[in-house]
Amino acid sequence: MSNPSNGFECHWQPSRRLLVLYAAAQALALLTLVHVDLALWAFLLGVGLCLLHAVWVLPRHILLRSPQAFRALRYSTDGWQLWNAAAGWQAIQLRADSLALPLGVVLRFRLAGEWRVRAVCIPRDAMPRDMHRRLRVRLKFSRRRWAEAE
Repeated sequence: MSNPSNGFECHWQPSRRLLVLYAAAQALALLTLVHVDLALWAFLLGVGLCLLHAVWVLPRHILLRSPQAFRALRYSTDGWQLWNAAAGWQAIQLRADSLALPLGVVLRFRLAGEWRVRAVCIPRDAMPRDMHRRLRVRLKFSRRRWAEAE
């Protein structure tokens, strides 16, 4: 068994599968708006909200082009940390409802000093398979994974 104090670090890139899944969900939402009998103002509001959501989500969570997009995770003696270009490494507290599945990892976390819970989806095709497997194993068996961020 490895020493629990060993550091761990992984980086990910944009995922094509996540982009395709998001585009399909947006297409279904827009198709639903077209087929439902709505007033014109409600239809335009729905389309506007779908487009606004896409403008917000695509650069920050799917294409990872925004400086606020989280692109790396590490574990060290300081605990868990996420990295983005805007703020560098930031201490986080992982939440117990995070998922580590073979198709993808959903990290639910809270930044140190914040009350809001955020999430990052890391699909299998966003990093090499062996690194994705190591991330899943580390998340499942880390002794202090729910420790409060300092």
